[in-house]
Amino acid sequence: MKNHDKEFLRNRRDFIRQAACASLGVTGLVNALAHMRLITAAMAQSPPGGSYRALVFLFLNGGNDANNMLVPAGDPSTSMARQDYDSGRGVIGIPRDQLIPINLPESTRAFHQHYAGSAQPLGFHPNMAGVAELFNAGKLAAVANVGTLAYPVGSRAAYNSGTIPLPSQLFSHSDQQTQWQSSLPDRLFSSGWGGRAAELLHASYNSPEASKVSMSISLAGVNSFQIGTHGSVVQYVVQPSGTVNISGYGTNYSSALNADGSYQTGDTGKRFRAFEDVMRLTHDNLHEEEHNRIIRRARATEGIIGAALTAAAAAETSMGFNFNSIFTAAGANHRLGDQLKMIARLIAGRNLLGNQRQIYFCQVGGYDTHSTILSSHGNLMTELSTGLKAFHDVLEASGTWNDVLTCTASDFNRTFTPNGTSAATAGSDHAWGSHALMMGGGVKGGDVYGHFPLLKVGNVSGSLDAGNTTNRGRWVPTTSVDQYCSMMARWMGADSSSLGTIFPNLPRFDDPIGVESANIQFIKPEFL
Repeated sequence: MKNHDKEFLRNRRDFIRQAACASLGVTGLVNALAHMRLITAAMAQSPPGGSYRALVFLFLNGGNDANNMLVPAGDPSTSMARQDYDSGRGVIGIPRDQLIPINLPESTRAFHQHYAGSAQPLGFHPNMAGVAELFNAGKLAAVANVGTLAYPVGSRAAYNSGTIPLPSQLFSHSDQQTQWQSSLPDRLFSSGWGGRAAELLHASYNSPEASKVSMSISLAGVNSFQIGTHGSVVQYVVQPSGTVNISGYGTNYSSALNADGSYQTGDTGKRFRAFEDVMRLTHDNLHEEEHNRIIRRARATEGIIGAALTAAAAAETSMGFNFNSIFTAAGANHRLGDQLKMIARLIAGRNLLGNQRQIYFCQVGGYDTHSTILSSHGNLMTELSTGLKAFHDVLEASGTWNDVLTCTASDFNRTFTPNGTSAATAGSDHAWGSHALMMGGGVKGGDVYGHFPLLKVGNVSGSLDAGNTTNRGRWVPTTSVDQYCSMMARWMGADSSSLGTIFPNLPRFDDPIGVESANIQFIKPEFL
């Protein structure tokens, strides 16, 4: 056995694990993993030392119309924001009596920059009762007018001056999705900020002896966000239903394996056994050997993920809650709910994964609402709100609420003005600065961070409407992706030197913690 493959017998748990491997070795890799799932699940009662934290980065693909997610709810006779909303939104506006009002603290700074400190009542979309409940309970917060920036811009005039470098390909879905996930809108894509963070934090927080799976787990396929710089942390894809199996052998290898993990005697079972035998061979060709190594690692990780899910099921029984029931009660049996439910199960079985820091990526689409926005966006807000509420409820039930930070992002906002005159068919088009949501035990909830934009279109005083001749309400962001996302990295444990590597452009903007006017300090001090 090569030195880098050896597992040192550091304690009784390692001894048990290796003894089990030795006794199962002759039965084949899959049979061994089936037994290992039970053995490691039994050992999961002894969690690794240190504090655990997981970041869940939720991407709303297509460009969320946040103008109808967090909405001015005041009396238009006294609220300038509501006056401008009624004037600009037209047929896609939401009546104020349908909004779910939220309680903002008197000390909120979100209206200092553009409203001279005059607080503007706000409410959430009518379909976001769960999110509004979490906000009013101090468990969820929002950041206003955040978006991709290469340098601070600040106004329509500054945007039109042509002297400030702007993100490339503004208003393009693919480019803005990549830039949100890389945080580097002024250079070609090479890595995501989640991947860079994982490479730095994995080395600091995740013990090589204990870590059994990648720190970066995706519930939505391979993504830009979790691509690192040198491949030391490779994203691992899990489906909402479980691990991604090798195709051609039936669902969960049902055509090739028996219930106990042994190979079936039919042709498919024989073919799968031969395949695994080949994967265990050593090849002189480096490409062939790397291919085999990836397959072996993926198969081994399947067993670890299975063990974590077994441990999560045991936690349900011992703590008296049920993942499916909680998501059903919240009305979250949908595509987002399925992803968040799997993340919650993996968090419940985290001791088997062996990491003290974990980054999850999930994503839902449908947000490109060029038409029928009132109905289609309403359905999306139902999915988002019920999903987040169910995720909160299950984290609370499993005792991990303080260990998880969940944050949303999207390509961009959408134009404030509609693209039609019929409420039944009109939609909105690609824009820029948007609003996002953050929730978790470490979040200073019940407040809006950043700076709520002035909702005036065109060339008027204080306008943030990006464009020289257009008057569509494309808000120039007043908070950068770097500022917003650096708070997530700080919560995960990144120090100042690490932040410079994760977010190279961050020094161009006000420090989220050190400069009060940045108003982006949404993490409780005791969690930093």
